[in-house]
Order: sequence, then structure tokens, then C-alpha cells
Amino acid sequence: MKKKNKNKKDFRPRLNGQRKAMFDHFTKEESRVLVISDPHEPFCLDGYLKFCKDTYNQYNCNKVVFIGDLIDSHYSSYHETDPDGMGAGMELELAINKIKKWYKAFPEATITVGNHDRIIMRKAFSGGIPKIWIKSFQEVLGTPNWEFVTDTYIDGVRYVHGDKSGKARTAAKRDMVSTVSGHFHTDFYIEWLFGKTRAIFGMAVGCGIDSKSYAMGYMQGGKKEAVGCGVVIGGTQPILVKMDLEKYK
Repeated sequence: MKKKNKNKKDFRPRLNGQRKAMFDHFTKEESRVLVISDPHEPFCLDGYLKFCKDTYNQYNCNKVVFIGDLIDSHYSSYHETDPDGMGAGMELELAINKIKKWYKAFPEATITVGNHDRIIMRKAFSGGIPKIWIKSFQEVLGTPNWEFVTDTYIDGVRYVHGDKSGKARTAAKRDMVSTVSGHFHTDFYIEWLFGKTRAIFGMAVGCGIDSKSYAMGYMQGGKKEAVGCGVVIGGTQPILVKMDLEKYK
């Protein structure tokens, strides 16, 4: 048996043309952020998680941002709640069980806290309960490696839920910083603003809700929700990905 020459480099086929361009594109060290739109668990659309995982793989993403409203908290909403809906304990338990699947798929992620996520904290504040009595999102939801923030910046792009900052196009123009936001379930767009020395964008990423659920009753009969997610490459290339509802039934 011939001994292997340890000094001899392993043979690797040369890439050229379009194949090399594709290889370079997908192996380039840059932020490739998957932006997951408002899931509102446990009222997320069936198939939305699979769609997000497929998008992550398709664009070779290496970072994940949930744009907010990870949970719905319908039982404690400031608006009217369905008297025939689940109670507080049952809804939260179901939300936690569904979030376990998200956490398994994306064990490292940043969540920009949305208005629905903050409901319980707001009510505790109104009730005069000090923070020391309140558990963190990580503790309640069982997601120790997820980071919950008001907003976050990656490659100069701001990621924020949008309920306080305003619509993506408005916030981008006002603050002169590229902005990605959710909150407005029917908004799904990329709008560019060009100046003499730079260009910035506003991107609205829609949502991942099941509009037929009782928690979304306020939407039924109104404008159609935009179901999809977003990808931002290197802080300069925003991409919207519409969910094929028939494919992910």
C-alpha cells in the first residue's frame, strides 16, 4: 500500500465563471440577517416557521432578528378580548411551547421588543409592581440565549419593532438611518432615499400571523395582511421574501 504524501495538498477542483461568483457570494464574511416578522405566538400562521428556516438557508444567513411581537398576550390586551378565548395560563403555555420550536431552529437571536411583548410589563408598572418582582423574557419563555432589546444596529442598519418609531420609511427619512421594522401587518415594502454621498432604505417586513385566529378578529374583513420575512445583506442590500401560502399549507 502506498503511503500518502502528507506534503501534497488535497486536490480541489477549480471554480470559475458563474460558479466561482456564486461560491464567493455565499462564503463572503458579512452579516446576512434574517428578519422574522411579527409571529404573535400562539397565533402564528402554520408553516411560517418552516418558511423562515427555508429563507435562512436560501440566503445563507448568519444572524437572526425577530422584529417584535413574539407573543400576542391577547388575554391581557388593552383592547377588547374574546370572552370565548383561552385563559391567561393556557395561552401563555401554548405560546411557550410554540416558541420552543423557534428557539430550537434559531438558538441565537435578537428580539426587538414589541408592544404586545410589553403588555404584561406595562400592566405591572401601572399596578405599582417593582421590576424585582418581574421575570425576564428569557426566564418566562425558556430562551436563555436570546437577547431582548428595544432596538439594535447591525452594519449601521437599525432594527426596531415600529410601534414607537413609526413606519420604516418615515423613521428612515426622519433619523437618516436605514431602518427595518414590523408592527404594521399590512406593510411590506422597501423604499430607498438617495443623497449625494449615501443611500438609505426603509424596509417593512409584514407579519407571520394567522389572521383567521380569534386574536386577530380586529383584522378580519379589513386590508389583507402581508405574510413574509426580510433579509439584509451586508447592511446595504435589503430583500423581501413573500411566503407562498399554498406551498407552506
